[in-house]
Amino acid sequence: MYKGSCLCGSIQFELKGGVEDPIYCHCSLCRKASGSAFATNGFIKALDLVLSDAKSSLTYYEASQGKCKYFCSNCGTPIYSANAADPDRLRIRLGVFDTEIEERPISHNFITSKANWEDLDADLPVYDKHEPTRS
Repeated sequence: MYKGSCLCGSIQFELKGGVEDPIYCHCSLCRKASGSAFATNGFIKALDLVLSDAKSSLTYYEASQGKCKYFCSNCGTPIYSANAADPDRLRIRLGVFDTEIEERPISHNFITSKANWEDLDADLPVYDKHEPTRS
C-alpha cells in the first residue's frame, strides 16, 4: 500500500493498488499545472484511492468538459485528475507520494510541446503524443 499527501498535509491518502503506465508528460497543460518542465503522472483505479481531507481542502478545476484537476485549496498541490469518460481510473501525480513506489515511468510524452530549456537526457522512448499502449 502506498501513502501520500499534499504539501501542507491537509490532504492525505492511501492507495490500495498500484500505479499503471506512469509517464513524463511535457504537454503545455501539464507544464502549467505543475509549474515545471513536465508532470509525472500514472493511472490508478479510483476505488483504490482512500482520501483523508480533515480540512475539506480538496477542490478542483474543470479544465475542459468532464475533465477535472483536483488539488489542495490550501497549498495548491495537484493531487489527481479525473475524466468523466473513464470514471473508474484517475491520473495521479507521482510527486505526491510519501512512500517509495515500485513503478517507473515508461516514456516521455508530448515532446513537441516540451519547454525549450528542457533537455531530455534519458534512455526512455519519446513520443509526439500518448504512448502507443494507451487506448
